[in-house]
Amino acid sequence: MSSNFVFLAMLFHVCWVVLLYVALTVLRAPKAWGVDTKSGVIGRYSAYEPKVSANLSNQFEWPLLFYACCILILNMGVTDSYQNILVGVFIFGRVIHSFVHIFTNNIRLRGAVFTVNFLAAFLMWVRLAFIFP
Repeated sequence: MSSNFVFLAMLFHVCWVVLLYVALTVLRAPKAWGVDTKSGVIGRYSAYEPKVSANLSNQFEWPLLFYACCILILNMGVTDSYQNILVGVFIFGRVIHSFVHIFTNNIRLRGAVFTVNFLAAFLMWVRLAFIFP
């Protein structure tokens, strides 16, 4: 169960990134391909394009260390309930971070959510260091 949870959490994050790419593609479509120029339905949401783009970029920064730790955890077979909780907190935090980043301008809240993500991944590494054979 433990290693399945870690793998499924990683897979969920990959799917989340794909969803952000789809959103970014749809938001860029009016300018890039000249679609929706008459109705302007998609164009009304153009203010979200830089936020989605920036959030997508964020998905390749700190999560890189999360993935590295997860791969080590799975390879070494050292999953436990602490790691699973931290993995869950990190993934849930990434989704919350995306919503806060894209739909609000609340920098303090975004920073607080990022701090939770940061600590979850960091504590995964600390836990791994203590149980390293």
